[in-house]
Amino acid sequence: MIFNIINDWFKGTNKLERFWLLAKIEYKLRYYENTLGLLWALVKPISEIFIYYVAFELILKQEIPNFVSFLFLGLILWNFFVESSTGTIQILATKKYLYEYTNMNKMEIYLSVIGSNLIGMGFNFLMFLAYYLLFNSGTYISWHVIFFIPIILNLIILSLAFSLILSNIYLIAKDIQQVWAIVVGLAFWISPLLFKLDILRARLPGVDYINPISSIVINARRIILENTLPEWDLFFWGFIYSGFFLFIGIYLLNKLGSKAAEKL
Repeated sequence: MIFNIINDWFKGTNKLERFWLLAKIEYKLRYYENTLGLLWALVKPISEIFIYYVAFELILKQEIPNFVSFLFLGLILWNFFVESSTGTIQILATKKYLYEYTNMNKMEIYLSVIGSNLIGMGFNFLMFLAYYLLFNSGTYISWHVIFFIPIILNLIILSLAFSLILSNIYLIAKDIQQVWAIVVGLAFWISPLLFKLDILRARLPGVDYINPISSIVINARRIILENTLPEWDLFFWGFIYSGFFLFIGIYLLNKLGSKAAEKL
């Protein structure tokens, strides 16, 4: 049954402790031996901000208020999704020893990678808040920021869902890695990451409902940069979207992932 994996996850003890330990190990493997350490997690969004600022603010002159903060927040969320989904495509192969020779649930392995990326995103978000409050006059954080918690939860569910889907498809179709790179590139340019929302909606009606990351970015900016409530239709649509894909991901993990060792 599709819920066997979920039931197995809740069985036993020390799940949270093991999850935290694996997430820390993943983090250390990614950053520990580098000279700049965790700062490398900040280098990517900063370099992207510089490029897109020159292109879309200095040259194209979109005149978006606090454009650097606008970019910074969107790219933090986007990069988390891309790193979590792309970085786990081969996880059933690279982490084969964990589920084949231990009693670890496969879901724990996925969550440990998500947790590692969450540490990096948390660091970037703190840097974003520092920049936003210190270098933008008249800015402040209102009580609406409490909605950031369910928005991040939505992002985690969506990232986990695509991680499960892509990594299990990889077992039978190795080309999924190249296909996903194309899909991600297309999704980036038909999202509100770089453009004014009203312009995007006028030129591409409905794209904020088609692109699953759009609702997350739009509402995160509303509650933090605009100090207002989320767009509720997008807010709930985001959870429906991510929940649907998570269902598919768990189904594939139950059907294909159960024989991952044999397929690999």
